Amino acid sequence: MHKYFMYIYCVMKKSNLYKGSLTTIILKLLNEHDKMYGYEITQKVKAITNGELKITEGALYPSLHKLEAQGLLDVEVLKVDNRLRKYYKLTEEGVKETVNKLNELEQYIETMRALVNPKFRFE
Repeated sequence: MHKYFMYIYCVMKKSNLYKGSLTTIILKLLNEHDKMYGYEITQKVKAITNGELKITEGALYPSLHKLEAQGLLDVEVLKVDNRLRKYYKLTEEGVKETVNKLNELEQYIETMRALVNPKFRFE
């Protein structure tokens, strides 16, 4: 499977609107919680969105690894119930990038709102 396709295989029922938001979603959740493990992230997204957005492992883990390689995440391995579990936590640089990504997303939402609803236009 093509790497880009795996990255965007973050599915919402009948929609592809969330393609480019996975990184922002991960950073935001980790900013809200001290540390999280992968399955916990998928379940939190599912709960917050009432099941509308489901992040697959095939999309999540490559994104987590990429964020770690970029120095935005630290990984801590802990033994839980006799198994090793990787917890992800934002680095200082990751906190800064979260602010940048959220600002970028807010600007995108405002722009889209202006396009689809005349009462929000900048004119």
